[in-house]
Amino acid sequence: MAEFQVDESVDITDVVCPVTFVKAKVALEELEDGQILSIHLNEGEPVQNVPRSIKEEGHQVLKLIDNKDGTFDLIVRKVE
Repeated sequence: MAEFQVDESVDITDVVCPVTFVKAKVALEELEDGQILSIHLNEGEPVQNVPRSIKEEGHQVLKLIDNKDGTFDLIVRKVE
């Protein structure tokens, strides 16, 4: 399994869709190309919609980790 170094992280468990993607997108915009962001998000709509929206923006979803507590960590590489 490929290892990666997370450069930044953002917790969006305190917001609801569609604001979840907006906060994730803003966090990605602050990174340089190739940097990796960890997004901590809730199950349900956020985990269904945020990864899809990030892919549609052209970024690379590296991993989705189920924390087994109703939250997930989405690992994303910024692609310009």
